[in-house]
Amino acid sequence: MQTATSITRKAAVKVERIIDSVSLDHEGRHRRRIVLKGEKGLEFLLDLDKATVLNDGDAVKFEDGSLVLIKAAPQTLLEVRAENPLRLLKTAWHIGNRHTPCEITAEALYLEDDHVLAEMIRGLGCSTSIVSRPFQPERGAYDDHGHSHGHHGHSHDHHDHKHDHDHSHSHAHDHHNSHSHNHDHVHDENCNHDHDDGHGHSHSHKHD
Repeated sequence: MQTATSITRKAAVKVERIIDSVSLDHEGRHRRRIVLKGEKGLEFLLDLDKATVLNDGDAVKFEDGSLVLIKAAPQTLLEVRAENPLRLLKTAWHIGNRHTPCEITAEALYLEDDHVLAEMIRGLGCSTSIVSRPFQPERGAYDDHGHSHGHHGHSHDHHDHKHDHDHSHSHAHDHHNSHSHNHDHVHDENCNHDHDDGHGHSHSHKHD
């Protein structure tokens, strides 16, 4: 049995290297390790380093460079429509607020059938119907989670750097304002615990 250990995204798939294809629903396209059987009868093991979302048009790759094309299989979905774009946009926000996978198109929203969500959606003034089609929800929720975590870490480092910069700038500023009072400036630098007292002394001196 051949083993596919990597993914080739749709833009890089070469048609001449495709030896078979496999149709999978949304859940089936989020895999790490599973035995699959292609439409032409090829049985193979998908063995990835981590669970990864496979999109329609992507392919899994064998060591010899051959590919198995991934197709998004039709499945039962809830189609959501509204009389105007604003209402549909607001409904999309409420669906996203519940962390529910959702496919967004210009005219409709699609999500896995759920009677509780369907009732909420109708309450927001939208219509719902059951359809059968491939499900390709937005991937931003998965990608933004990892990116957001990294960005938060970056922001934290940037904040610390900015704080240190401001702190140094503050000392330089004090030195500039009290250029004729070197004694006060040295006292403040060496005696942080008495900073307020020193500052008050300097202020009184300037006032007089």
